[in-house]
Amino acid sequence: MVFEPRSSRSLLQRRSGVSNAIQAGLDGIAVTGIAWYLIVDQFGYITSDYVIMLLLLIGALAVIYDHYGIYRSNVGLSIKAFRLFKAWSATFCFLMVMAFLTKQSETYSRLLVGKLFVSGYFVQLFLHYTVREVQKRFMANALRTDNALIIGTGDLANFLYLKISNNPWFGERVVGCVWIDKPDEQSRVAGDGKPPVLGHISELDGLVAKHAIRTVYLVTPLGGSEVINDVYLKLLDKCIAVNWVPDIFSLRLINHSVREIAGIPVLTLSETPLTGMSLFLKNLEDRVLAALILLCASPVLLLIALAIKIDSPGPVFFRQERMGWTGESFRIWKFRSMHIHPLENGVVKQAQKNDPRITKIGAFIRRTSLDELPQLFNVLTGEMSLVGPRPHALHHDTLYSQDIVDYFARHNIKPGMTGLAQVRGFRGETKDIGQMIQRVDSDIEYINNWSLWLDFVILVRTLNAFTGKQAY
Repeated sequence: MVFEPRSSRSLLQRRSGVSNAIQAGLDGIAVTGIAWYLIVDQFGYITSDYVIMLLLLIGALAVIYDHYGIYRSNVGLSIKAFRLFKAWSATFCFLMVMAFLTKQSETYSRLLVGKLFVSGYFVQLFLHYTVREVQKRFMANALRTDNALIIGTGDLANFLYLKISNNPWFGERVVGCVWIDKPDEQSRVAGDGKPPVLGHISELDGLVAKHAIRTVYLVTPLGGSEVINDVYLKLLDKCIAVNWVPDIFSLRLINHSVREIAGIPVLTLSETPLTGMSLFLKNLEDRVLAALILLCASPVLLLIALAIKIDSPGPVFFRQERMGWTGESFRIWKFRSMHIHPLENGVVKQAQKNDPRITKIGAFIRRTSLDELPQLFNVLTGEMSLVGPRPHALHHDTLYSQDIVDYFARHNIKPGMTGLAQVRGFRGETKDIGQMIQRVDSDIEYINNWSLWLDFVILVRTLNAFTGKQAY
């Protein structure tokens, strides 16, 4: 039997509130009005080139603002200001790229575009603040606030309770929660950030009637399908809005998302961020920058190679198997910084402070991280990235994965010459498992938040981080 969705209606629907529609409309009108005024003020009339620019600007705003979730979340003003600035800047970057590709960049006034960027941003920020304040006052005086009930307990239930309670325009008030399983005595204790416990799920009918519940949130573990089915059928005839909030956050989520396939919602728990255009942009960033760095650093590379050859016998480069993206192995390039030595019982020993194996030139290039420069060849071949989790020796991968359950999750993105863990100081010798856990946590945080901007920030911070005390 072939499965088919029971309804042609898509299961994933975007909720568009009135305030969001008003905000989007105000932004569009404001940007169009400012641009129109600036153009007429400078030229006295609107040309066809500027009409095309306006149409591209409005179209880009719709797509880019949607990507950054400008109208989909209620956050603090400072966070909103930062997101708005990023989205507005990305819009202008798009316009500049289009002008460059179509060879029309000289057609437009740079002064006018600059004025539009600055004034447009601050006017939009003012409009967002105004709409936010009006919405707050309106909801504060609203006559109706629906009572809501959370079915389930734990960290996710507490988090949901706080978010609803601290959102004055949500239009709901969580009266409490009910237990699904038998609670322990400590969990019964009410406190800040915890909804009051009203009873057990067996008392649901009476609680719904007693508190005039209009909305229910099912916060259940992944294995709670029986509870969901029973509760849903029980509430179906009571005209109560039922929402399911699966408790997936006890897992280590890697670039998680929600999408749909043929109308079926698919919750992705683990996925690489390097797909489609993101992979293309990452590869473009890596190859262009790596080529430029190699071109500029080639005299330094030649000098280091000559110094290594004179300082001690052995090859200039050190090659070693490392695990890369999706678990595929590759051979990493590094300048040799140690004397040729046998493995100790077949084990790769990490470099330590005052390590006798390190040569004179090796001590300098390790301290300045110049020994890592040959990895630019790994970047050019696509085996590595400029920014990403540092690849470890295969023996260390095996060793640490025995104690860190999600250790290999760091391979959901290309390994890098530098990374978030390194600029935070989690580099060099790891003397205990806690230090490696901090490194892995930073690597996974990088994967979950990857962007070209984050790569740029890490590259800039690397200039300071890679000459620190832990570089040996």
